[in-house]
Amino acid sequence: MAGHQKEKAITDEVHQNQILRELYLKELRTQKLYTQYHVNPLRKVHTIARKPMSWHDNLEEPADARFLNLIHHAAQGPRKKYPETQTEGQEIGWDSEPLVNPQRDDRRLNHFRVYNDIALYKAKMWSLGEDDRHK
Repeated sequence: MAGHQKEKAITDEVHQNQILRELYLKELRTQKLYTQYHVNPLRKVHTIARKPMSWHDNLEEPADARFLNLIHHAAQGPRKKYPETQTEGQEIGWDSEPLVNPQRDDRRLNHFRVYNDIALYKAKMWSLGEDDRHK
């Protein structure tokens, strides 16, 4: 059986060469050399942007006023852009001016923390932490 395989391998070399020749001739018959190229109108064309920091690419282009206005408008905050809120989330904090003038000396509105001796002692003890409290 092993001798039959060796004999088959030798005859297969001739057949393999014939198969490769037929494939080569078939490729030559079906090949077509293209010399004119065009863009497929059904496919989107992706343009490659220039390098933004390259000085020689930006020399011939003048500054576009419309584009600059658009960029400056986008950089503004929403309160400067719009007279009213545009989303529900903007309603929180839209009117940030206080309703009442914050006078620091008015005792009705400002309840400052008053420290006496025992309050200072407790505040110091709490600032040290729970572990140092029982020492």
